[in-house]
Amino acid sequence: MTTLPPDCELLLSTFPDLALAQAVADELVLGGFAACVQIGAPVHSTYSWEGKLEHATEYPLQAKLSQAQRAGAIATIQRHHPYAVPEIICLPISAGLPAYLEWITACSTPAPAGPQA
Repeated sequence: MTTLPPDCELLLSTFPDLALAQAVADELVLGGFAACVQIGAPVHSTYSWEGKLEHATEYPLQAKLSQAQRAGAIATIQRHHPYAVPEIICLPISAGLPAYLEWITACSTPAPAGPQA
């Protein structure tokens, strides 16, 4: 393992159902916003919302992406998420297997612009 510049990130979110989490995961990977997305087993969340104690079953989602694709990944989640304020947290990956971190960057890097007119 080695320490690299903070180019790779781990994005965390949750979704109210598996089908929506999978659809967003597919769009993140196919759109080049994330190299890999994992959807975990359902969790039980307890939180305060608009002054009330709430409980929900949610599916955790974690995506590995380059910092350059953060804005696009966040916009993709916001566009599809039913919550007014969805959980979207990005954490820098400070170290890891160099080949894996290079793969994340290669798979989640904006495509070069086409020819200029």
